[in-house]
Amino acid sequence: SQISLNRLKFTRQEAEAIRELLQTTQSNSGLQLLDFEADLNAAQSPQLSQYQIVHFATHGIFNTTYPELSGLVLSLVSEQGSVKNGFLRLHEIFNLSLPAELVVLSACKTGKGREVNGEGLVGLTRGFMYAGSPRVIASLWSVNDLSTAELMASFYKHYLQENLSPAAALRTAQLDLWQSQRWRAPYYWAAFTLQGEWE
Repeated sequence: SQISLNRLKFTRQEAEAIRELLQTTQSNSGLQLLDFEADLNAAQSPQLSQYQIVHFATHGIFNTTYPELSGLVLSLVSEQGSVKNGFLRLHEIFNLSLPAELVVLSACKTGKGREVNGEGLVGLTRGFMYAGSPRVIASLWSVNDLSTAELMASFYKHYLQENLSPAAALRTAQLDLWQSQRWRAPYYWAAFTLQGEWE
């Protein structure tokens, strides 16, 4: 079946803001993959295992019936315009080696999962934890593209510049949005949670 996805106009703004913060706080500003470069091969590359933070700003897909088909949408076309597989599925995430200190899933419904008897909640966060990350930031519902870009810029400012823990930085960023007139409603900031280790 065909999936229709709206263009996320503010993910580039989000990525640029994070890169600027990294450049002012880290000696190594990391790897940034945008547009056609942000594809399935890059997401499955062993090179990602060397980074402390892995941030995905994209669409998230949650399949309630078959949670293993849930995943992240990466580039679906090549630079030449040909269609390619751009879905990083849960079963593929489980096979990654990704010992990053923090994985951020800046996408819709990435914190959801399916309750499986004897297993607990099976979803993307569990996949990234199984892949080696002790903590994952994910969303519980469909989120607004622009407010999410604002939230993430604020989160990284508190996390990287002020050296707050991921949990404290997320809470402070959520309070920043709550205190602004434009983003006061919880819909804009409350979807994101930190799962895993809080320190």
